[in-house]
Amino acid sequence: MGYNEQVYVQEAFDTNWVAPLGPNVNGFEEAIQHYIGNDVHVAALSSGTAAIHLALELLGVSKGDEVVCQSFTFSASANPIMYLGATPVFVDSENDTWNISPILLETAIKDRIANGRKPKAIVAVHLYGMPYKVLEIREIADKYQIPIVEDSAEALGSSYNNVKCGSFGDLGILSFNGNKIITTSGGGALLTKNKKLKEKAVFLATQARDDAPHYQHSHVGYNYRMSNILAGIGRGQMEVLEDRVMARRANYEYYRSKLGHFKEIEFVDEPAGFYSNRWLTCILTPSFEIREKIRLGLLTDDVESRPLWKPMHLQPIFEKYPHFSDGTSEDLFERGLCLPSGSNLTLEDLERTVALILEILTS
Repeated sequence: MGYNEQVYVQEAFDTNWVAPLGPNVNGFEEAIQHYIGNDVHVAALSSGTAAIHLALELLGVSKGDEVVCQSFTFSASANPIMYLGATPVFVDSENDTWNISPILLETAIKDRIANGRKPKAIVAVHLYGMPYKVLEIREIADKYQIPIVEDSAEALGSSYNNVKCGSFGDLGILSFNGNKIITTSGGGALLTKNKKLKEKAVFLATQARDDAPHYQHSHVGYNYRMSNILAGIGRGQMEVLEDRVMARRANYEYYRSKLGHFKEIEFVDEPAGFYSNRWLTCILTPSFEIREKIRLGLLTDDVESRPLWKPMHLQPIFEKYPHFSDGTSEDLFERGLCLPSGSNLTLEDLERTVALILEILTS
């Protein structure tokens, strides 16, 4: 937490604004809009997953449709496709950013069109805070006239060519879950440059209540709006966002300075024009065995690390769906590890983690 979260939350109690609307909701949305810029409109919601769900519905995705989704991601990127009765089509990553491969994306689109199944949308993810290849993905999406849902759940504070992530898709989403770079404990947001789409998202997120003196509903709605209390936490968090980005990037730089010269440790660089919030510091090792040696060695001393995301096309729930893979994400999953990366890590924490890794590598 930062400094003013409690002030905003107390204000919500003092004014009795505890419902899923109120001054903090408006203020939080305005703070995000100001930070992202690029003429976005923001709807604060209950989760990033809810934002993806609404984004796909706003794009007209329904039962029987297909949606292209980055395979190397968390399941929340893909689950909303299933909510709508649509079919996910998974596309593998490229090695530069670990995000959706432009080459395989176009291959997948061509294949689905040839089978009479033109995708209704593309879910592209800025993984671990690293922007995907924005220009290449946009060029392909425009070529085939397929809208992009930009999953920026892990990328608040990241940018591409000095433009903030969250503003590149036809619709964008953010997450403020407890593990994100800033948090409202649970929450998310939908971003769009189309004010009417923002208004429709808010309408659907508040049970799609029609403008009538009584409760009347002409559409299926959802209980997806963020509460005024959680939005108060978000307002305080936005005030320290840049501090959090600097802390995460400092973690990365420390790990790289101490471990980057080892042949067993590889870091992902920022390509020219890319700026990552370094939400998590991730490394690649030469093999599954060395990755596990490091992970288990750290765990022995109560230091938690985690393998990179298991690709969606390898998950039991998704393995029957179409996928276009060249083995990149499978290799990353086998060899990759997320190191401790919290914004509140002390120098002592970092030194301890590095010392343990060095001991493991040299033993």
